[in-house]
This record gives sequence, C-alpha cells and structure tokens, in this order.
Amino acid sequence: MTENRVEKFKKERESLNETVLKYAGLNLKRFYSLDDQIYRDGALPARTKELLGFVASLVLRCDDCILYHLYRCHEMNLTDEEFEEAVTIGLAVGGSITIPHLRRAFRAWDELNEKRDKK
Repeated sequence: MTENRVEKFKKERESLNETVLKYAGLNLKRFYSLDDQIYRDGALPARTKELLGFVASLVLRCDDCILYHLYRCHEMNLTDEEFEEAVTIGLAVGGSITIPHLRRAFRAWDELNEKRDKK
C-alpha cells in the first residue's frame, strides 16, 4: 500500500522535530512543550482546541499547520460536517486567498476518510 500525503507528512514532521530538538536550547524546548500542552483538555475540550488551531492555520495559510491540525481533528473523530463548517469559517475570516489551502485540506481529509473506510 502506498503512503498517502498525511502519513508522509507525519513521518517528516517527526523526523524534523527530532532534528530541531537535538539542537534546541531551553527556550525552544519550552515553546515546544507549551505548544503541546495548550491543545490538551481544559476549559475547552481538546477537540475544540484542535478545531481552533485548524481554522487559525487556514487563515494564516500555513500548509504544515493546516495538515497537522486536520489529522488531529480526524483522529478525534470530527465529522465531515464539522470539518466543512470549520473550513467555511476559515474561508469567511481569511477570504478567497485561503481557497488553494482549503482545496488541499479537503483532499487530505478525503484521503484520511478513505484510509479509515478501508479498515
């Protein structure tokens, strides 16, 4: 079975993070830790926080960030309808310049759904 775009991204992200942390000083390590901690359950559930991260990433047009939050949302069993609404919010806030990014997001979402449906 061939690896899809999301699987390749996850492997590359992990490898790159290992390289960064090999050289990271205290402040960079603290930021990485903070970034991990803020998406955990708190006053807002982790699922909501990942959705917020996804929408913010779409508005900022950061493809790596979009893909990361997208697969985290998928792992948290976000429905297709919830995903579509989040994309629409990102489009409304970010404008038409986000359209190329939302196209790639929907393609990745579709790949994750296909993989899940084959199980």
